[in-house]
Amino acid sequence: MDAPLQDCTIEEQLGVVRFLWAEGVKPVEIHCCMLAQYGQSTMSQRKVYEWVERFKSGRTRVTVEGRSGRPSTSRSRKASSPQEYRN
Repeated sequence: MDAPLQDCTIEEQLGVVRFLWAEGVKPVEIHCCMLAQYGQSTMSQRKVYEWVERFKSGRTRVTVEGRSGRPSTSRSRKASSPQEYRN
């Protein structure tokens, strides 16, 4: 059987993490509950732990802010030898 909520947003999952954490549910149990509902779309167990720590530290928002700074627009390959830099 497919997970019923596979199509979801990260904010939706963060709301679940915050709610269950506030109810006293342990992060490992939060992740198990989420796997049953979100399936392969579930955030990793490590991310659940990270977000629980953020909520413990006083964070209240479940929105993910964009990163500051210049966005990466291209990547260059590494030269394998100094000779390649000269050419």
